[in-house]
Amino acid sequence: MNAILKAALSRMVHTGTLIITDSSGKARTFGDGTGEPIHFRINSAVAERKIAFDPSLHFAEAYMNGEIDVLDGDIYDVLKIIFENTGATVAKEPWMLAIEGIRRATRRLHQMNTLTRASSNVQRHYDLSEDLYRLFLDTDMQYSCAYFERPDASLEEAQLAKKRHIAAKLLVQRGQRTLDIGCGWGGLGLYLAKHLQADVTGVTLSQEQHGIANKRAFEEGLTARARFDLRDYRTIEDSFDRIVSVGMFEHVGIGHFPEYFHHTARLLKKDGVFLLHSIGRSDGPSYTNAFIQKYIFPGGYIPALSEVVPHIEKAGLVITDIEILRLHYADTLRIWRERFMANREKAKAIYDERFCRMWEFYLAASEAAFRWQNLVVFQIQLAHRQEAVPLTRNYIEKEEKRLKRLECERSSANSQVNTKESVAGR
Repeated sequence: MNAILKAALSRMVHTGTLIITDSSGKARTFGDGTGEPIHFRINSAVAERKIAFDPSLHFAEAYMNGEIDVLDGDIYDVLKIIFENTGATVAKEPWMLAIEGIRRATRRLHQMNTLTRASSNVQRHYDLSEDLYRLFLDTDMQYSCAYFERPDASLEEAQLAKKRHIAAKLLVQRGQRTLDIGCGWGGLGLYLAKHLQADVTGVTLSQEQHGIANKRAFEEGLTARARFDLRDYRTIEDSFDRIVSVGMFEHVGIGHFPEYFHHTARLLKKDGVFLLHSIGRSDGPSYTNAFIQKYIFPGGYIPALSEVVPHIEKAGLVITDIEILRLHYADTLRIWRERFMANREKAKAIYDERFCRMWEFYLAASEAAFRWQNLVVFQIQLAHRQEAVPLTRNYIEKEEKRLKRLECERSSANSQVNTKESVAGR
């Protein structure tokens, strides 16, 4: 085994049992021998050297390219034992620190998300086949952190609870103009239009999402209250009572934070409410993981709260509430990963083996990062005026209960309609 890689693993892995067979066929064990042994093989000396030099990129690439095979366990188990041992801090060699320094220094360059580049970056990930996303997402195609009100909640229940939780914080009234920035496949916007009679405009840069969202609005009879546009939020010049953005801020880029908050502040009416839902980091400013930057979310960045709040203040907005969702995303990713693996052969039929390995690694590493490293989700409620929302948080739970009743009533009414149609068709 590469001497540098062996030394690094000896320093990192103290608990558990990690067995690595190197390219020469020799097996070495790291850890204290406890727990189920996790065993993988590195198939080439070149892969060993690359992993030793820059593990954050080349370990993932080696797995994608079939240069790593997991013999006992799976890639999640491998990442689990490493992340559990290292947490958010990993002892690094001098050249690794130099590589990190370069990535920190150039992070703004990678995140220069002009109108053209932002569109290209989004389409690279979100314009993948709809059939792929349907293999692992819930029926509403929510591709963001769910909200688990109970540990045993299903993904569908938790994603519905997420929409309900956000809607409760928005305090949407009938007919209020609501902007959904980064609307995805339309699920949240349709929820607000259906249950709260909001007048929703959703925007996305993904052609796939745009087409599906409008198709869903038509099929659900909501085109009068919900429309979805293929455009950048920065091109909008209008005013809205409510603004919501879920899972989009991670694509803005740190250099565009001032632009983002100044523009949304202009779009938000003086008595309006804005709810921002974004992945964040709890350990301070950093840089985008090399694998994620290159293969998954080019141009993306997960910010620390300390990088976000100053720009909110400078835009003249008031923070009226902040909630930190901690392990909710880890549980969401676990279910996505399990569903993806259960449908792996279908994904392979759409793309290929290398793509499947890339997505296995992406979902597994993301879950592990939320469980054992520094990733969380921020829900930041913003307004121009402090009195825009109630002074205590009781209203959130109260509104959630009301929305849950509305959901049940609508579901019951739909069931009765379907039953009558079924009987009439006999």
